Amino acid sequence: MNLSKREFLQVLGAASAAGMGLGTYAQASAQTAAQGLYDIPAFGNVSFLHMTDCHAQLKPLYFREPSVNLGVGDMRGRLPHLVGEQLLKVAGVQPGTAMAHALTCLDFEQAAQRYGRVGGFAHLATLVKRLRASRPGALLVDGGDTWQGSGLALWTKGQDMVDACKLLGVDVMTGHFEFTLGMQRVQEIVEKDFAGRIDFVAQNIKTTDFGDPVFKHYVMREVGGVPCAVIGQAFPYTPIANPRWMVADWEFGIQDEHMQKVVDEARAKGAKVVVVLSHNGMDVDLKMASRVRGIDAILGGHTHDGMPVASVVRNAGGQTLVTNAGSNGKFLGVLDLQVKDGRVQDYRYKLLPVFANMLPPDAEMDALITRMRAPYEARLSEQLAVTEGLLYRRGNFNGTGDQLIVDALMEVQGADLAFSPGFRWGTTLLPGQPITREWVMDMTATTYSYATLTEMKGEMIKTVMEDVADNLFNPDPYYQQGGDMVRVGGLTYAFNPLESMGRRVSDMRLKGELIDPNKTYKVAGWAPVSEEAAKAGNPMVWDLVEQWLKARGGKVPARRANMPRLTGAVPNPGLAG
Repeated sequence: MNLSKREFLQVLGAASAAGMGLGTYAQASAQTAAQGLYDIPAFGNVSFLHMTDCHAQLKPLYFREPSVNLGVGDMRGRLPHLVGEQLLKVAGVQPGTAMAHALTCLDFEQAAQRYGRVGGFAHLATLVKRLRASRPGALLVDGGDTWQGSGLALWTKGQDMVDACKLLGVDVMTGHFEFTLGMQRVQEIVEKDFAGRIDFVAQNIKTTDFGDPVFKHYVMREVGGVPCAVIGQAFPYTPIANPRWMVADWEFGIQDEHMQKVVDEARAKGAKVVVVLSHNGMDVDLKMASRVRGIDAILGGHTHDGMPVASVVRNAGGQTLVTNAGSNGKFLGVLDLQVKDGRVQDYRYKLLPVFANMLPPDAEMDALITRMRAPYEARLSEQLAVTEGLLYRRGNFNGTGDQLIVDALMEVQGADLAFSPGFRWGTTLLPGQPITREWVMDMTATTYSYATLTEMKGEMIKTVMEDVADNLFNPDPYYQQGGDMVRVGGLTYAFNPLESMGRRVSDMRLKGELIDPNKTYKVAGWAPVSEEAAKAGNPMVWDLVEQWLKARGGKVPARRANMPRLTGAVPNPGLAG
């Protein structure tokens, strides 16, 4: 690892802030300093390395964690609905440290400058190899949302991520946005690229005609001499949250009863450890853990919650650990189990942030990424403008990156207001950074990102907003779909997450005037899920955003996210500041 003096001092500073004493490392090499954060003692005899929701991000990036992640009802004040200082208290992490920066949005811009970018598959590969060296046989599991989220992944139909995951050494995978590549493409990858290398598992996907399993329900692997079952739980609401026509022959769902049967079957076949690799979202995982017995751990994804501690859920069979490993390749979860006398006796769990400045890139992975990007590099790196403010997405109600999108859609299409989906994927730009085509694609790249312009009555606008709000704040996790609230441009409103369906949104105004339920408005949007919309010949959203950016004269002023006026659930530990 060859670092300049400046980089070496930066590594030492980050190591110190992460809890490593400078007295120990002041005279050490830069490599030793970096190892101090990541060399965690091995424990037990079975280990799982967990990644999820990388959303096709192969290169290091910035990613701001949410300042708003409200929990309502029984979920108020519980993980994952803690942000900022409240999350740090539960995790036992000191503010101002490297881990505090990884977990929260606190002092984000300053901390991002200090600690640098996170993630990147070349750096992740180094960490995976380091951990496997101390944990022989450890399984690397991928919770899905891997083949989508970038221009490169879209243009290669996920092949860049398939090749990277094979080289990374992924053992088992489940899915969600993978299915938006279409059934044929998914099965092609699973049957050809993954054959003999990676097991794709999903107990909750069956054919619509005869109810046959589409993928393996689970796979048995031996780790440290211990038979372990990894059961797949794909995103249960794929046909609702994403285009149904892309998975027309498949049925999804949570399917607790079937999960119990699969767990029992795995146990009957000799599994001493049963782990569910889930893309439910953490609230759903917590409820499932309380209802299904015999699961030792649920390694979760979908809701992008970087959880520094495991939640322990009691159930009829004992207890189940529930974790979630964040997003964008920013974290790697490490679950070590002590298995004795045929059952799990103890555990250790760590969520490790992937700091690009502290982990040297793996040469083989770095070369693969460079090779895959080469034909597209000029297209990706073209500068469209420079941002004068922070651009981010994550948060229950809006982000400045989504604000940019709705501003662009309204202006280019002459709309009264605009909607942007409550997606949680997307990367962050610091003030002064160039807005490249790659960033625009990071925020918009799906296979159905058509821009729309629809005439809609005020009554329908409220119905749409109420429907999305119920997906996010329904008190029963099994009725939640795990995204964030639809982002709204041009329209102000009040919001009470504690209200019932149809009563959460109020005081809707356009330019200060109350929305008239019977008046028709022009509403811009993108990513419609209907097959008719895909055949309508509409432009892709990134083309309109790019057009708007190029007309800015080279600079985009800082955006102020359009946030609702909260009338309930505040104060709340899921609301920073």
